[in-house]
Amino acid sequence: MDKAAFHPDPSNIMKIGMGFFTSKVLLTAVNAGLFTRLSKNPQNINQIKNHMGWTCTDRHAMDFLDTLHSLGFLRREGLGLDSVYSNSLESDVFLDENKNGYIGGMLKMANNRLFRFWADLDLALKTGAAQNESKYGDDIFEAIYSDQEKLKEFIHAMTGVQMGNFVAFANNFDFTKYRSLCDVGGSGATLSIQVAMHQPHMSCTSLDLPPVQPIANENIQKFKVGDRVRAISGDFFVDDFPNADIIVMGNILHDWGMDKKQVLIKKAYDALPENGAYVVIENIIDDERNSNIFGMTMSLNMLIETQNGFDFTLSDFYSWTSKAGFSSVELLPLAGPSSAAIAYK
Repeated sequence: MDKAAFHPDPSNIMKIGMGFFTSKVLLTAVNAGLFTRLSKNPQNINQIKNHMGWTCTDRHAMDFLDTLHSLGFLRREGLGLDSVYSNSLESDVFLDENKNGYIGGMLKMANNRLFRFWADLDLALKTGAAQNESKYGDDIFEAIYSDQEKLKEFIHAMTGVQMGNFVAFANNFDFTKYRSLCDVGGSGATLSIQVAMHQPHMSCTSLDLPPVQPIANENIQKFKVGDRVRAISGDFFVDDFPNADIIVMGNILHDWGMDKKQVLIKKAYDALPENGAYVVIENIIDDERNSNIFGMTMSLNMLIETQNGFDFTLSDFYSWTSKAGFSSVELLPLAGPSSAAIAYK
C-alpha cells in the first residue's frame, strides 16, 4: 500500500483557520462599494485607488484586487500594475447595489458589526453571554431599532441574506389552496412583495415594529404592489397575529430561546384556519447535524447576538409544532443552505 496516499495534508486546516483573511477582503470590497463602482466601467489600479480614496501603495492595491480576482469576484485583463479589473458575473448580479439581486446588505452588516463580535466567540462559549452591543448594556433590537441608519442597514442585511429564499418560496410553494399570507417580523416586506409578484391571487400583510413600517411602505410602492400588500405595525409578542391562510416567519424563530419559540409557534397556530400553513424560513440544520455547516454557525451567531437564540433541525421543529397542535411538517429546500420548514394545521 502506498503510504504517500495517506500522508496528512494541513492545507484544509490553514484554509479554514486563516479564512478570515479572504473573508475580510470580500467584506471590505462590498462595504466600500467596489463592485457597484466597477459595474459602470472596468478600471485600472490607479483609477480604482482614486475613486475609492485609497492611499496605500499600488502594490498593496494590486494584492487586494488580485485576491478578489483569484477568488472569482473580479475579472482581470493583463497582469501586474497595468491590469484592468471588472466584475465577475456573480459579483455583477449580486454585489452591485443598483441591481435587484443585490445581497450585499448582509455582508455590510458582517463587516460593520459581526466581524468584530465574532472575535469574542471564545468568551461567548465560556460565559454563555452575547458579545454584541448588549455587552455595553444595550438590548440588541432596541439598539438597532432606535437608530434609523442601523435599522436600514439591518433591514438591507436581512433582505440580502433572504432574497433568494423569498424568490424560491414564492415560486416553489404550492399556493393554490390559499388566498392570504401574513409575514410576522416581515421587515421591509420583501417576502410579501415577492409572493404578490409571483402569485397574483395572493393578498399579503407584513407585520413588524412601528419604526419599520415606513421602510416597508417605500418598498411596496417601489414594486407597485400596494393593491395586494400592506405593512402594519405591531409587536409579535404582545399583539395577536392577523388571521391568514399562511403565517410566515423568516429568520425570526431562531432569535429566541425555547420558551419564546413555543409562544410564537402557538400564536401562529391560533391565527391559522384549519389546513392553514405555518412557514419558517431559516437555515434548517440537517437532522444528522453534519452537513449544513452554515446552519450550525448561524446558530453560533445567535449566541453572539442573542445569547438564548439558536437554529434547529426539522425534527426539532416537528416536536415543537406538534406540541402546539400542528398535524404534520415538511421541508422545502430553498436557496443555498436555507429551507422552509412548513407545519400544517
